[in-house]
Amino acid sequence: MTAKYSLGKIGKLKITAAPSAIGGFILLWPVFSLLGLKVFRLRPRQALTGGLLATVFHFLSEIWHQMGHARAAEQTGYPMDGVHLWSVLGTSIYPTNEPELPPEIHVERALGGPRSSAMLALAGGMFALVMRAFSPLGFMLGLLLALENLLVFTLGAFFPLPFMETDGTTIKRYRDTHRKRMVIIQE
Repeated sequence: MTAKYSLGKIGKLKITAAPSAIGGFILLWPVFSLLGLKVFRLRPRQALTGGLLATVFHFLSEIWHQMGHARAAEQTGYPMDGVHLWSVLGTSIYPTNEPELPPEIHVERALGGPRSSAMLALAGGMFALVMRAFSPLGFMLGLLLALENLLVFTLGAFFPLPFMETDGTTIKRYRDTHRKRMVIIQE
């Protein structure tokens, strides 16, 4: 069995992490620091600080995205049990004894994460605009928050990947059945 570390709870959700999440953190920190140094032209100490903060924001964005799934799941009446962080991503954990659910429930739960991430992308973009004139570090953090939440957690979530379960994979799997049911309901 793979090691799993408890990080506590957010509301009723258990937050756990695989050891690979530490590796993901160690990988992202220098990548974001290098962006700070080369793209945003920060001084080395600022770039390291910005890289660290951007890495923390990345994982907080992942949890925010998963909380969007959790809110949508709660509204459907079939809530999540937790969130498991691994590498640089996270997975929604649902009860193992969950009954067979209609496609629209799966689609609604899958859409919750990208909706929340889109709101965070907008907030990050507005923060970047405000900070641009005052703080290069603040501008970097806001812009990275906006871009990552837009490109990875919102738009990227819709791309089905053949090697792992994503929001896009779930939506694609249930889309046709969901559409057929919607047509019947509308008629």
